[in-house]
Amino acid sequence: MKLLFKKSLPLIGFLLIILLSSFKVPAFVTGFSLKVDVNGLRNSEGSVVFALYNKNDAFPDEHYEKYLVMLTGKIVNGASSVTFENLPEGKYAVNILHDEDNDGKIKKGMVLPKEGIGFSNYQSISIFNRPNFRKASFDLEGDKEILVSIIYL
Repeated sequence: MKLLFKKSLPLIGFLLIILLSSFKVPAFVTGFSLKVDVNGLRNSEGSVVFALYNKNDAFPDEHYEKYLVMLTGKIVNGASSVTFENLPEGKYAVNILHDEDNDGKIKKGMVLPKEGIGFSNYQSISIFNRPNFRKASFDLEGDKEILVSIIYL
């Protein structure tokens, strides 16, 4: 009996290797990073609020209530940037605010914002070019870096 076991041991080992190699251990999946840059800020007062959205009905969000993730960036030489980490693949849009008085709200005149705002994929806004998720959104399928233009009205 011992002789039979000793002779079959290499065969058993070989079969175990083949059997176990057919099963793949799922790789640990991490999300992607999205770096968002803004430059051309008119001063270094306050900070820049970066709000990330992934739903059509949440964007634009004047009162910053429907965002997925919000980060605040410091201003250095008229520019700021943040990096959103561990994001799943998907469709996203970014809204920024140059929050000069650091109150977390868009300061307005009669109707128009007094502080700088910006939206991904927008160079300017007007009554005929109002921000919406469809136009502002982009696909995130890997690590990405985007530049958002700041708009002062």
